[in-house]
Amino acid sequence: RHNHGVRQARVSPQLPWLEPDDAFPPVAQAWGGLDPAPGLVAGGRDLSMPTLLDAYGHGIFPWFNEGQPILWWSPDPRTVLRPDAFKLHRSLRKTIKRLHLDGRLDVRFDHNFSDVIRECARTRRRDQNGTWIVPDMVAAYTDLHRAGHAHSVETWVDGQLVGGLYTVMIGKMVFGESMFSHRSDASKIALAGLVAFALEHDLPMIDCQQNTAHMATLGSETMDRNEFCQQVARHVEGPSPAWQFNPVYWKHLFSLDGY
Repeated sequence: RHNHGVRQARVSPQLPWLEPDDAFPPVAQAWGGLDPAPGLVAGGRDLSMPTLLDAYGHGIFPWFNEGQPILWWSPDPRTVLRPDAFKLHRSLRKTIKRLHLDGRLDVRFDHNFSDVIRECARTRRRDQNGTWIVPDMVAAYTDLHRAGHAHSVETWVDGQLVGGLYTVMIGKMVFGESMFSHRSDASKIALAGLVAFALEHDLPMIDCQQNTAHMATLGSETMDRNEFCQQVARHVEGPSPAWQFNPVYWKHLFSLDGY
């Protein structure tokens, strides 16, 4: 930024460094748009289950690369997908219908979480070198899964796992993490299955963390971080629905055309 043609230097605030028993700082203290890493809240602490549940309950998530310390983020604005705003494009609708009616499609929840998170870690993405789903993250989210807080949504076609995604779920809040696809539309089918499940159980929104062009085409929107955190605090309370998928849930997505 410039002021009368003179460049103004900005000194970024010091990043809080957390010990395992330290509380997360308020997300309002995260680095802002003029800092080197907007949305960065803190470094340190650990990836234990209590730490992760504490983080997600405050609108914070871990994201770091191999060789880096644990880094904690809370972007502003936050990107979310409201289930009733999901854009089921005509081609995806036809694909799901065709595969389902032919008996070739099976959306499974938590059938093989380990394979899903490892496939997400292996997936190469544009503009990324390597993966942020490092071995410590795989181990941490596998522990969350065993405790019933992390889940997979899997697209099986002709008996083969061809795509999927994994999430964290606390109360009625779903926090999307990553997805993979080994055939066209496989990850989108998994997301559509998650949306149908969310509609069935009146789940308010799916956290998408950061804005991407891909998610925008599917109906995601941005939300002020403060509002997001307020909604998270409200929706993480109380029980979660049973993490099971029933093909009858597709009715929520296909009701408009008489499916």
